[in-house]
Order: sequence, then structure tokens, then C-alpha cells
Amino acid sequence: MDLALSVVSLARFQFAMTTIFHFFFVPFSIGMGLVVSIMETLYVIKKDEVYKHMTQFWAKIFLLSFAVGVVTGIIQEFQFGMNWSAYSRFVGDIFGAPLAIEALVAFFLESTFIGFWMFSWDKVKPALHATFIWLVTIGSSLSALWILIANSFMQNPTGFILNKETGRAQLVNFADLIKNHQVWLEFPHVLIGAFLTAGFVVAGMSAMALLRKTKNTDFFRKSMKVGLILGLVTTFGMLFTGDRHSLFLQNDQPMKFAATEGLYENVGGKNKSEPWAVIGWYNEKEHKPDFEINVPYVLSILAHHSLTGENKGANEISRELHAKYDKKFGKDMNYYVPFNAIFYAFRVMAVSAGAFLMVAIVGLWFNRKKHSDEFLMNQKWWLWIMSIVTFLPFAANTGGWLVTELGRYPWVVYGYLTIADAVSPNVSAGSMLFSNIVYFLTFCTLGGVMVYYAARVLREGPDDVMKPKAVVKDPFAEEAFN
Repeated sequence: MDLALSVVSLARFQFAMTTIFHFFFVPFSIGMGLVVSIMETLYVIKKDEVYKHMTQFWAKIFLLSFAVGVVTGIIQEFQFGMNWSAYSRFVGDIFGAPLAIEALVAFFLESTFIGFWMFSWDKVKPALHATFIWLVTIGSSLSALWILIANSFMQNPTGFILNKETGRAQLVNFADLIKNHQVWLEFPHVLIGAFLTAGFVVAGMSAMALLRKTKNTDFFRKSMKVGLILGLVTTFGMLFTGDRHSLFLQNDQPMKFAATEGLYENVGGKNKSEPWAVIGWYNEKEHKPDFEINVPYVLSILAHHSLTGENKGANEISRELHAKYDKKFGKDMNYYVPFNAIFYAFRVMAVSAGAFLMVAIVGLWFNRKKHSDEFLMNQKWWLWIMSIVTFLPFAANTGGWLVTELGRYPWVVYGYLTIADAVSPNVSAGSMLFSNIVYFLTFCTLGGVMVYYAARVLREGPDDVMKPKAVVKDPFAEEAFN
């Protein structure tokens, strides 16, 4: 692929930078909504004040991530008009309905009830107050659904006709847009990934607090337990949904699948097994592996749930794509995706899943009731591992996004609109470079603010939420405004 300093490459870099940064916070925010909902529900059921304090403490992190996620989402929307106007014209009729529903229904639901929830502590019954945060979580999940419906159209276009006069896609069947099987592969995987992210971040941040020998040991032990239980359940969910996604990918986007498994040539066959490349490096100019370390049978098991199977390599897939699309896109079109980037992004996800499973199981064992606070605090090596795992979900989410989006190359809308044809026709490389620098500095600032305040909240601990509130008789007294 051409990575020269061109309008197309700068536009791609800017969108990648914006989306990756946005995707740091959106899954985290959605997942933290669920964590806080679970904690408040435990308070309602058990009547144990510590769960109320946990809810109020972790809500600070949740609200920070929610705010940054909204701001970065707004910045991302600027991309469509600034750099991708041709793309916007092509998909505008398709995206209008789902994105309008997302804004008017899902985002309205979450933004309204997050206000009710924030300002109604001790003003309504605990069960009703917990209902507010559950509605926020449901709204966030629905918001993700409608956005992924739009993204799924780009992966597997359906429910439309191509207007030959205008060159635009026109929606003819809204139900087909929703029933697109790509939606129901992406949505569960992304949503469960969001819950997993929050679970391990809460567990990891709790480990950080325990390493600092906090006096609130019971508070952070219970927080860690909630995070690890959620992390364990969602890790199994990620393995299941990821497996389903991979099975469909072999037919929907075979070039992407070939890159995830490092296949330049056909592998397997009738009554033949397929080895799996654990690691390797690929020559993207000559379209062949430079080296690989393979394990027999594993790809057959992963890709076909059998000891035998067959998959096409990228070289044959490229020939098939040329035969199918040369009349429309020309013979010079390059259908090879960035192999090494996708290959290792996929392995980041795979290795992360194994790490999550191990950390959740061992962490829950260390956190059993029979083990004292002193026992847990003495496992400093394990608390350090837990602390490091705080950042692993973000790497796994980024790896998943890279596989999903880079693997669609050279199309923005698979089979219909190329990346080069989607870029705004009137932007210059100079203006694009300037906006890249501005965006980068903006994201560094937002990210720095998020990390700083999250660290400060953790450092200060839950003491402020655990202090008994003074009863204020005079609404204009000084303590009423504290």
C-alpha cells in the first residue's frame, strides 16, 4: 500500500487516530455503566452500605469516561464532512436512519437518565435510583447497536440499490439493514468486549490501590471481585462470539481471514489438516511468508471445528477479486490487505483472551473469603500483574478494530466504494497535515486529562463517599453547597 504523504494516506491516518482514541473510551464507558449498575443493584439487594460507596466511587471514573467518549465522538463526526465527503454522499441515505435513531432515541435515553441518576441520590427510593443507571446502560448499548448497524453496512452491504444516475446507495429495505448478519456478529462481540474492558480495569485499579496499602482494603477487595467475576464471564463470551465471527469471515471477507491466519497460499484440502501459524513475518511485496512457526491441525480446529479443512490463500483470493471487479475498478487495483499488521493485531486479541482467562481465575482464587486481607496484600507479584492487566483490554480492543477496518482494504463500502474514491475532492495535503497535528494535540490533552483525574480519584480513595453526609436544615447554609 502507498503510505506516501498524500491526501488519501493523511485522511486515513486521521480517521484511524480519531477512531482508535474514541474507541479507547466508548467501550470503557459502556462497560463502566454496567459495573456501576451491578454495584448499585447489589446495594439494593444486600442493603450493605459498602456497595453504595463502591457505586459512588466508581461512578466518578464512569462519568469521566462518558464525558471524554462524547467529546471524541463529536470530533470523529467532523471527519465525514472534512475528509470523506464523497463517502458521506454515497452512504448518506443508508446512514441517515440508524444514526438519527441513535441520536434521538439511544443517546437521548442515556443522557437524560444519567442526569436523573446523578442528581437524585437519596431523593428517590434506592430501587428506582438503580433503575436510572440501568436505563443509562441500556441506552449506551442501544447507541452502540445503531452505530454498528451503520458499520456493518460497510462490511456487508445489504438492503439497498445503487442509483446509477447519482452514484449513491439508496435504502430500499430498512429491515434488511437491521437483519444484516454482520450486525449480529459485531454487536455481541463489541458489547461483551466493553463489559470485559470495564471489569478488568476495575479489578486492575483495585489492585493498584491495594499495592499502595490503602486502609480501605475491604472496599477494594469487593470491587476487585465484582470486576473479576464480570471479566471471567465476558472472557468466555468473547471467545464464543469471536469464534462465530471468524466462521462467517471466511465467506464474507476471505482476504481479511487469510491475513489473520497468514495465508498467502491455499492450505489444507479434502481429508487434509491445516497448520496454524503461531508467529511469522510476511513479505508484502512478493506476497509470501519470510518465516513461520506452525502448529499442526490447529487452524483446522479453529476455522472448521474439525481435524481437516481447507482455506484459500490471499494470492488466489486476489485473482478471484480481479476477475470479479476489474471491469468496475480496473486491473491496477490492489486487493492485498496489510498482512503483518492484521496478523499481529489478531494475535494481540488471541493472547489477551488467554491472559484475561488466567488472570480472572487466579485473581478470584486469591480473593476468596477464606483468604485474609493480609494474605491478599502479601501477593504483591500478583497485584502487580493485575495492575498491568488494567491496560490490556485497550490493546485488545484496538487490535480488534484494526482487524475489522484494515481488513476491508481497499474498500470503504465492501465491493462498492474504494478508499481513494471516498476522500473529499477539494482538501489539500497541507490542510490535512495541519488538522492531523491539531487533532493529535487535542487527543493528547483529552487523554492526559482523563488519566490525570482517574489517577487522582484512585489516589484519593473512597473516603469522601464513605463520610456520613451532614443533615442540612437551612437550604442556604454554607454546607448545603459542599
